[in-house]
Amino acid sequence: MTKPAKPLPRFRTEAQERAFWETESRDSTQHLGWAKAQRVVLPNLKPSTKTISLRLPQHLLDAIKAAANARDVPYQSLIKVWLQEKVEG
Repeated sequence: MTKPAKPLPRFRTEAQERAFWETESRDSTQHLGWAKAQRVVLPNLKPSTKTISLRLPQHLLDAIKAAANARDVPYQSLIKVWLQEKVEG
């Protein structure tokens, strides 16, 4: 059973509200009612990426490109998939 959410006090100014939330022991979860919460889907949100430079032997790059071509995917995308599988695996 979940606890009912504590009501928020009324603030006259933004500074009063800021001071309320900046209190060291303030826990915002006491004031949230998760029973009515809905999951939000953000279809256009993409994870941030960082460009890196990676030196590979030519024969390795050729083999990766051949594997990507056989799967009909860009080779950089295939590298990302393989790296992700290795990290998770």
